[in-house]
Amino acid sequence: MSLKLRLTSRRWGVALGKLSEEDPTFRVRTDEESGQTVLSGMGELHLEILLDRMKREFKVECNQGAPQVAYKEAITGEVEHRELYKKQSGGRGKYADMTVVISPVDEGKLGLQFENEITGGNIPREFIPAVEKGFKASMTNGVLAGFPVDSLKVRLIDGGFHAVDSDALSFEICARTAYREALRKARPVILEPIMNVEVVTPEDYMGDIVGDLNKRRGQMQGMDQRHGARVIKAQVPLSEMFGYVTTLRTLSSGRAASTMEFSHYAETPRNISEAVIAQAQGKKALANS
Repeated sequence: MSLKLRLTSRRWGVALGKLSEEDPTFRVRTDEESGQTVLSGMGELHLEILLDRMKREFKVECNQGAPQVAYKEAITGEVEHRELYKKQSGGRGKYADMTVVISPVDEGKLGLQFENEITGGNIPREFIPAVEKGFKASMTNGVLAGFPVDSLKVRLIDGGFHAVDSDALSFEICARTAYREALRKARPVILEPIMNVEVVTPEDYMGDIVGDLNKRRGQMQGMDQRHGARVIKAQVPLSEMFGYVTTLRTLSSGRAASTMEFSHYAETPRNISEAVIAQAQGKKALANS
């Protein structure tokens, strides 16, 4: 989960640095479009605690935005794509030609799985790292809504070059363009974080709590008994868990308690994906206006 802030004190760098050192699950980055500082953590409560510490221990004030889910993007299909980059504007030009096969990574792999299958010198050896660099750098932004792509397999199978106009930069730019065009054809999807949720409650409130988790797209993983109380275990999308502590308190008259931890990423349903993409596009249009 992430939170966008506009920080109003010069002490914020010290505060964020100190918190990052203490907590490896805490991440900080700057949104290039809006200039806002984005804090990422394990959940709503985690971020609330961090903000409270910033104000209390470091005297840092901030304008806080609404918490945001850290979505990701992935592809589900395989596609072969040829990209030709050619530019001539007087003097030395730019030229790069490549054919790649884009697909999901092999099982157990993460990040960019790059395989060079060029034979016969169709692309000079010194330009191959630039191709890999272009794809790796592009993975920070997906083609659907700009969310990062965690893993991708790229096989460089063919290409061409110009003896004068080709250079490493030409092949890097060509790879970036190939990434954008190929991913659109490789059945891209939005992934959402799924959380393991455990609720400990008296028997009387079981029905209402299970019903509420079902409304939140929760999948029941089991029920147990512990010290005279019932334990409900479920997997629920993080996007559905905003304000859950307050709701649970209301449903159980304050007698139930819950814990939540990250489980895995899963493909979002189509209607949810469409809403997430539309929201991201709206924010981008607003930032550019």
